Amino acid sequence: MPTSKANQKQTLVEQNGARRTGATVKLSTTDLNNLMQALDIDVIALTEILVPRGHRVEFGTIDVPGIHYNLSGTGRISINGEPTIPLSPHLLIIVPPNTPLMIEVDGGSGLPQLISRDCWTRRDGILRVAVPDGHPEIVQVCGFFNASFGQSVRLFGELREPVIEQFEPADRIDLKLREAMDELLQQEVGVGAMTASLLKQIVVSLVRRSLKSSQRWTERFSILSDRQITRAFADMVARPGAAHSVQSLAHGAGLSRSAFMARFSDIFGQSPIAILRDLRMRQAAIDLTTTSMPIDVVALNAGYESRSSFVRAFRKAYNQDPSDYRRTARKSKADI
Repeated sequence: MPTSKANQKQTLVEQNGARRTGATVKLSTTDLNNLMQALDIDVIALTEILVPRGHRVEFGTIDVPGIHYNLSGTGRISINGEPTIPLSPHLLIIVPPNTPLMIEVDGGSGLPQLISRDCWTRRDGILRVAVPDGHPEIVQVCGFFNASFGQSVRLFGELREPVIEQFEPADRIDLKLREAMDELLQQEVGVGAMTASLLKQIVVSLVRRSLKSSQRWTERFSILSDRQITRAFADMVARPGAAHSVQSLAHGAGLSRSAFMARFSDIFGQSPIAILRDLRMRQAAIDLTTTSMPIDVVALNAGYESRSSFVRAFRKAYNQDPSDYRRTARKSKADI
């Protein structure tokens, strides 16, 4: 039918036009603010790296991104076998997941000597890489972490190139990382929440810097690369319990339903409704662990009018009934 062909043509125009121009469209400050507020940080490990002159250290792959902050000293870093990048004080690099790297400092003759695994020590979640009795030229603090929205969307999950930003002492990035390390060493109540909060502050500092930078590294992330889709996703993140539908989300993004579905699924690898369900389960989990509201109210707050359908969805997401999930969370807090 002519109308059908016209609609298909319009959809293709919308999709292709977005792929050509999406990376050049400025993201909304409001959208980024909503996303940063809802971003969950899970700290996997912190590492302190001290490299003397004439030495190098090599790291293999880990399935989470890493923030590498150079506290002091000069040297070089090679990421994923690429040409080396000069290291200077207060240089921050986010290394993508599953990416090896090497840090080296010249000194003496020949190639820098590899710091062996015998020099790697661990204490209270902090890995320290240092040559015994060696005077470090490079002093670097690294945080390995997950940054996510719910269980299925990771901010840095699809990052393919490192993010590199030069900060200044006044930005206090080094103090935040040092404070996170102190938290792990002291192992006081709330250590996980404190270290996560400190790393989140660093991620937010990067986003703020990006808004003023010509590099606009936020647009390297697939979930932030299409402003219209980001607008819809930010609305889902900010209001997971609202009466969203594919049609309403498409309308908010300024797209036809078919174009919205295609572009959203291309970026997230899942349908909008699947992602929305995950965000609603995240909201329910937060309510269950931080409030005493009845299960019926938790369900409504997560966008479910039926308690039974909410319980089924929650059980599928967390392998527990909501009441059991709350009971387990409270017991864990009481045992701290």
